[in-house]
Amino acid sequence: MAGSKKGAGVLVIGSANVDIVIETDKLPGPGETVLGGECREYWGGKGANQALAALKAGAQVRFVSMTGTDRHGVDYRKHLVSEGIQRKGLFIDPAPTGTALIVVDKKGENQIAVSSGANMRLTPRRLQVSAGVLEYGKVVLAQLEIPIASVATAYRAARRRGAITILNPAPAPRSFPANFFSLIDVIILNEGEAAKLSKQKESQSDSDFLSHCRAIRKMGVGAVVLTAGRNGALVHSDEGIGWIKPQGGILVVDTTGAGDVFSGAFAASLTDGASILDSARFAVAAASLSVRKKGAQGGVPSRRAILRAMKGLSWKPIS
Repeated sequence: MAGSKKGAGVLVIGSANVDIVIETDKLPGPGETVLGGECREYWGGKGANQALAALKAGAQVRFVSMTGTDRHGVDYRKHLVSEGIQRKGLFIDPAPTGTALIVVDKKGENQIAVSSGANMRLTPRRLQVSAGVLEYGKVVLAQLEIPIASVATAYRAARRRGAITILNPAPAPRSFPANFFSLIDVIILNEGEAAKLSKQKESQSDSDFLSHCRAIRKMGVGAVVLTAGRNGALVHSDEGIGWIKPQGGILVVDTTGAGDVFSGAFAASLTDGASILDSARFAVAAASLSVRKKGAQGGVPSRRAILRAMKGLSWKPIS
């Protein structure tokens, strides 16, 4: 089982939000109002989604996050612990628990706006006064819904003990701290984020995708995994360059959280000592299963289901 060895777990540092979801026939354009169906609440936040995805994919997980003293915060912490997340790392602040407003259309595509709330109170100072909270795991996974300085703090701690660092740069900030990318072993990002980070045009061609990946690796990142929805993922690493693609169609109900499931499953696979290519295959299988159910965490698949789904994947190298 992934992460079963002592010290071989995953440390996830990131956000915990309450997702307020409205389903509509189509996503609204600028200045447009669309009528939707029932309003529902789900547990979300990229950090929490990725932590639970890693957990269900077989890893032991410590989740470092900040939630409020409000009802949502109390209930969320109970939910995380009941799922098997360690209590250590679940910080509390008087600020409101983070909230995400999500619109999902009938094709499963979404638009998201986030009120960070307590997430932005997870500062380097808070991390430093809690002795040993970052000293955990073979893999450290982070996103950018918390202060980027806190992510850098976690990565530097990981570097000191030889852990593998993974970044999902969402939402992508306007600027990054100096030498930040040299702290990252693997970066996982979608097409739009890759274009923004590489400062190149957004495109659907292999040549442009490869150009994005090369530019990002030149920043100091060890490997790039570019997620492309129904098309799978493009891996650009020293192990190989190519596409991991699902065979046949994917039944899409809700894409919310699919990228988070990918990142969490990828991290869990690395704790087993799997290669980047094999971990990406594992992650593509997990993400393709996650879109079949509603909610960012409602569709998180089990390790057994992911292993079965891996049989339907193909590897297409690019020279």
